[in-house]
Amino acid sequence: MAQDTVFSEKIARIFDLDGELMIMGILNITPDSFSDGGKYLKEKDWLKQCKKMVTEGADIIDIGGVSTRPGATQVSATEEAKRVLPVIKSVRKHFPELLISVDTFRAAIAEKAVKAGANIINDISGGQFDKKMFATVARLNVPYILMHSNKTPETMHNKNIKGDINEALITYFKSKIKSLTKLGFSKIIIDPGIGFGKTLEQNYKLTGHLQLENIFEQPIMMGISRKSMITKALDIKSKDALNATSVLHVFCLLSGAKILRVHEVKEAKQTALLVDLVGRWW
Repeated sequence: MAQDTVFSEKIARIFDLDGELMIMGILNITPDSFSDGGKYLKEKDWLKQCKKMVTEGADIIDIGGVSTRPGATQVSATEEAKRVLPVIKSVRKHFPELLISVDTFRAAIAEKAVKAGANIINDISGGQFDKKMFATVARLNVPYILMHSNKTPETMHNKNIKGDINEALITYFKSKIKSLTKLGFSKIIIDPGIGFGKTLEQNYKLTGHLQLENIFEQPIMMGISRKSMITKALDIKSKDALNATSVLHVFCLLSGAKILRVHEVKEAKQTALLVDLVGRWW
């Protein structure tokens, strides 16, 4: 089967809203990410981790070179490219049929990443940090993860949203999707942006009572793995948050998530399988 056909079929699975859940494994090529910063900076290490996640059932590997944790130092486009592009090329070479996502808010990096072998663009800013992103995405015509966050890298974690969180997200996504569809683009995946400028209460409301599934006919991705909504609520360290992450993944799935973005693939896959089994007899 030709490689392009393989990718087309896998991407079609993402947009089959009645199809099985998909798991996105996180591969951070950063020295300062909150959960795994500095672990995968050498080729032997990133390939080993990638192989582990694929073996455990990852459908997509998300490669990022800029930490977005609160207080993280922003790096230049040159440094980001230096981090992520060699990894994308390396992973593509060793895993030729794997779906690769690039986690970037820069249009130029997104374009270079796709040329290097990435299949999906994952933008935490929803096109807000780089005004060229939407036009670039439309021209490249690859799936685009549209996340909700606040205005700037400096304020996106601390500028809390007022009023009903679901209503705020509905307004936001309607506007963004309208802008993208005007460009003739429709391969949109929605990410509510858990932890980005939202209160603890709002994060839990979105996890358990997400109201986007029946409004937008787009797949929803949820990323809650080891986030502060867990560690703050339980007063634990990020390294001890796996069990709680799995619990919340159940609620994400019941709320309509199509993709789970995770650090631990095996546990997320097992959670999804069990939720599916229960759902068959519900």
